[in-house]
Amino acid sequence: MDLALFDLDETLICEDSASLWCRWLVSQGYAPAVLVEQERALMARYREGLLSAEEYMQATLTPLAGMGTLTVAGWVRRFIQRDILPRLYPAAREKLAWHQQRGDKVMVMSPGGDHLAMPIAQQLGADGALAVGVEIVNDRYSGRPCSVGNNGRDATARLTDWLALEDDARFTQIWAYSDSINDLPLLERADRAHVINPAEPLYQLALQRGWEVCRWIK
Repeated sequence: MDLALFDLDETLICEDSASLWCRWLVSQGYAPAVLVEQERALMARYREGLLSAEEYMQATLTPLAGMGTLTVAGWVRRFIQRDILPRLYPAAREKLAWHQQRGDKVMVMSPGGDHLAMPIAQQLGADGALAVGVEIVNDRYSGRPCSVGNNGRDATARLTDWLALEDDARFTQIWAYSDSINDLPLLERADRAHVINPAEPLYQLALQRGWEVCRWIK
């Protein structure tokens, strides 16, 4: 059995799931309109290295503070149907199906919260997701992350911990799919690395390493 790891944002889908989620909350009246601009500014600062993952997650989880898990689960189901599934790359759907038909273990990797990543993975037929834990107290969201890691190194650390529990010796090969150079540690760990619609730095690195370059279009 092989293990197939798929980055979520800009790899499986053509946009960022956390940004889409903030826009959906606003569109439904569950968050103030200012959240959209706040999230954009936070994401820009994060990408420039001026904001920590914890600060980003803390800000974007604020609308969930005090909300019941069943209520949020219903929101997420509606969000996935409206904003995630229509943005899934057709080639991504085909590659997911190909791995599933082979009997591979398929996992979705996300730098966002598991309240989104886990149900998205389920909808895509994946076996699970590796994402940032979101704190729940007495069946209600606290509005805080309970584990943080929004860069490639932390994603790899989460993968290492998960593999230790899964007995990674049973996986013959690891396949990895990502669009981001932030996932370089993950791609380097894989036996079969694939870069999806890469920007120039990752594209050049993929050529040097002999990684497969995929151009997926919506």
